[in-house]
This record gives sequence, C-alpha cells and structure tokens, in this order.
Amino acid sequence: MLIKLTGGRVYDPAHGINGKIMDIYARDGRIVERALDGERVDQEYNLAGKVVMAGAIDMHTHIGGGKVNIARTLLPEDHRGDPVPHSDLCRAGCGHAVPSTYITGYRYAEMGYTAGFEPAVLPMNARQAHLEMGDTPIIDKGGYAMLGSDDMLLRMMSANADQNAINDYVAWTIHASQAIGIKVVNAGGISAFKFNQRMLNLDEQNSFYQITPRDVLQRLARAVHELGVPHPLHVHGNNLGVPGNMQTTLNTIAGVEGYPLHLTHIQFHSYGTEGDRKFSSGAAEIAAAINKNKNISADVGQVLFGQTVTASGDNMVQFRNASHASPNKWVCMDIECDAGCGVVPFKYKDQNFVNALQWAIGLEIFLLVDDPWRIFLTTDHPNGAPFTSYPHLIRLLMDKTFRNEMFSRISPDAQAMSTLGSIEREYSLYEIAIMTRAGAAKLVGLHDRGHLGIGAGADITVYTDNADREAMFKRPDYVFKDGQLVVEDGQVVKVTWGATHVVKPEFDRSIEQTIAKYYDKYHTVNMKHVKVTDQQIADDGRGHVQVHACEGRREKTA
Repeated sequence: MLIKLTGGRVYDPAHGINGKIMDIYARDGRIVERALDGERVDQEYNLAGKVVMAGAIDMHTHIGGGKVNIARTLLPEDHRGDPVPHSDLCRAGCGHAVPSTYITGYRYAEMGYTAGFEPAVLPMNARQAHLEMGDTPIIDKGGYAMLGSDDMLLRMMSANADQNAINDYVAWTIHASQAIGIKVVNAGGISAFKFNQRMLNLDEQNSFYQITPRDVLQRLARAVHELGVPHPLHVHGNNLGVPGNMQTTLNTIAGVEGYPLHLTHIQFHSYGTEGDRKFSSGAAEIAAAINKNKNISADVGQVLFGQTVTASGDNMVQFRNASHASPNKWVCMDIECDAGCGVVPFKYKDQNFVNALQWAIGLEIFLLVDDPWRIFLTTDHPNGAPFTSYPHLIRLLMDKTFRNEMFSRISPDAQAMSTLGSIEREYSLYEIAIMTRAGAAKLVGLHDRGHLGIGAGADITVYTDNADREAMFKRPDYVFKDGQLVVEDGQVVKVTWGATHVVKPEFDRSIEQTIAKYYDKYHTVNMKHVKVTDQQIADDGRGHVQVHACEGRREKTA
C-alpha cells in the first residue's frame, strides 16, 4: 500500500529539515523516496498548512513491570475517577496517574507518540514487564534492564572480577531480559538498604560488599560502552530528592571519567542547600556541567502540579518518602537478590515551597542546557506527573509569556529562590522535534525511528499549527504507525501492535555456567526460567522483536 502526505511543513532534525514544505511517501510501512513509475497512490492526504514530524518517542516512562502493577492495585480511586468505556474499536480501561495497559497505548497515540521505553526492567521480573508492555497497543516498546544493586554483580566486583567478565554478565543480562540498555538505580543503594543503610553517598561503601556507588558506575558505564550498546548507561543517581544532592550529581559526572552517561530525571538530583529552608535550585550548576561534558545527556523528570503516584526501584528513597504519601498508603518491597521497589502516592501543590521550586528547577534545566540533542522531555511518568501532561509541558517551554504567568502563581517563596522568570529562551518546533523525536531515537539507538528519511519506519504525526502549543500537541490531526492511520482528529481509529526494540551485544557464552550455578545456589528459580524468548514477547501475534545493531566491542574515546 502506498500513501502520500502532500504539502506539509516538515520538521526532521535528523536530516536538517526545518519547516520545509515537502511531500512524504510511505509504502508498506516504510518511508520511500517517491512513487514508482506508473504506481498508483492508494491514499493521499492534503497537509497544506499542517506541521509534520516523526512519531514522538518517550525514552523514559514507567509503563510495565512489577511496581507499575502495584501502583495500579494501590490506587483504585485513581481508576474510578478516570474510567474509559468500551467502544466498538477500543477496549475499556481506566486510570489517570497509572492508566491501564490499553489506555496507556491509546493515550500515547492520541498525543502523537509512537514509542515508549520502560526504564526499570528487573531481570528477575522481565517476563512480566514484557507481558504488560505487550498488552499496550499501537506504540513500540522497549526496556532498560536494571543492574547495580543485584547480588551477583556486587559479588563479582567484591571479588575483583576482570572487566571482560563484567561485560559478559552485562551482555547476558541484556539478552535474557530482552532489553535495549542498562539502568542503574541508586547504585548499590537498594542492596545497602537491605543491610539497614538508609543513605549511600557516591564514595560510601556498601556495608556488606565493600563496594562504592562510584565503583559500580565506572564498571557498568565501561561495560555498556565496550559492548557497543548505543544507549549510554542510564543512571538514577544516589541521594534522589535530598537537599544538596547536586554535588553528588556533579561528582557522578566527573566520576565516570569520560564514558557516556545518561542521567535520568535530573530535576530530582539538582538541589542545593541555600536559603532559610536549606533547599534551593542547583539547576545552573547542573546545566553548566552538562553543557561542558559532551559525554553526558539527561532527561528532566519535570514536576507538574496535581495528583500522581511515585513508583521507583529506589526503595531507599521511597521508604524515606512514605511519610509524605497522599493518600496515606504506600508499599515497599524486596525482590529476590536483585533489587526492590517502592510505591508512594503524591500530590504536588503549587503553593508548597518545595513542590513549587521543584517545578521551577526542572524548567530552569530545560532552558539552560544548550544542546537539545542531549536533554529530553520526560516527567518520569508517573513520578513527576502523568505522561498525558506533556502538551502542557511543551507549552511551558515554547511560550515565555505563558510560562511567566504560571510562574507568578506558585509559592512566592519559591519564586524568590528561582531565576526562571528572567530566562528568555523559548523552544522552537525544530528543537521540540529534536528532544521528542530525532534526539530520543539517536540516544536509545533506534536507527529507523525518530526521523522521516528513506527507509525509516512510517511513524508520522501531523498537527495543525496553533499558537496555543498545548492545544496543538494535545490533539494531532493524523498519526500513522508503520504507515497505518491509527489516529484521526485526536481519536484512535485503528488499533495495531508495535514492535519491541532490543539490542543483542556479543559475549562469551561460557559465562552462563557461572550464572547458572549462582542461580541454583541463591535464587528460587533457575537461570533458564529468567530468559525471555522472542516467542513469548510476540505471543498471540502482537508485535515482534526488532533487533538494533550494536557497534561491536570498542574502547573509550578521548
């Protein structure tokens, strides 16, 4: 089938196209240069005056895994307050902060998103995460496997295993979990919590393994780089939410010694201790460090006001936050020897000094980081806000007048501690396309997504240009997924099933002998039951596994 999108204003930063009027052809799910001689166009769309971008990519969103299901179970009132009825086309569902699987897929597509990546796939629980993501329609999925507090890695490091052995274990984990990257949550801290340590600084030893977070980060960042995994080590830093933690973040940037590193939900790691309340913005210092260190990228984890739920693998932090739960209920749990998690409902308030300053800090970081290829639009869904708030966030970035109006409404004490009102920058459509499309695809390693070049998957979003950017990005005119029209005028018109994106780096298979013995000795399941197969992901004909190339084993660049 050949479709033609005629006369739209195209923003495709991967190819340097900034608002050019042009036609786009797609045949059988892929973008092609033109129709063949004598070929009939099956469907043509007149896009004169419309804005055309690739489908958006959320490179950090909690949409699958044990803690997401716990959050859904914990908040029945969230489901009752936002029901979605069954229709002839779409399944029923519910949920605002943590929507059910089907509703997650529908709502992403209705905003013009065609992919979302779960940032915390626990290897022990990877099959359940993939089953949940596999129940999420339309959008492509993928996940980052969690390491850094698992017993086997820490034992290997404590025994001073060589880097090749660490690399083989990391690669095996990526294969077994069907992941596209590696995530570290509070390196060593989740394990330390089990030994009754309540905080763990970057150079503080885990009391049992005598390993520091810096050791973990250096080993894993090097492993991911040497294995040729496109996505850098994805790091949830130590001391999340703690006043003064910006110094931990700065030390983390310096501590990886030039290896590529992605710092996630950086807003929660950018706090100083100035002022009477000993809580201040460290956004300027963090942005300056990102600008200076080209090996560093970050997503923001923007806080927006309203009810949500925090769901994190960092049970050390969630235990500390439990006293702030709203409504007053929470869960913390341990999972085998791998990790843990915590779920704490939370309501961000614009007149609360801390919440208001968190809101301002995130926006400061967005606006102070120079390179839109290295800063990414997230709310750490659902931790800072549900993903459905992205259109509002985009307007805050693109419209200084609107941003200053919102700023004038927050806690006066927070206003006094922020420089947000003096920042003139407004994001352009081209920069938004980088952050949410081209840059996100490049960071994750999606070679055929996030752009509109020949051979790319035909994931395309079409908007009516509107000075109210929130209205514009909330309701696209058309969304095509793999060349099929799935959304028209902001409503799902067809339900499809996206791919699961993975990488499969090379490794020495003999590592499985060591891993198998470890599982037999310490775990309640054996090694073969941990592995997720392609067939299990593509069960019932829903989607397929798409493997993206690694770059082969490589050395650190200067």
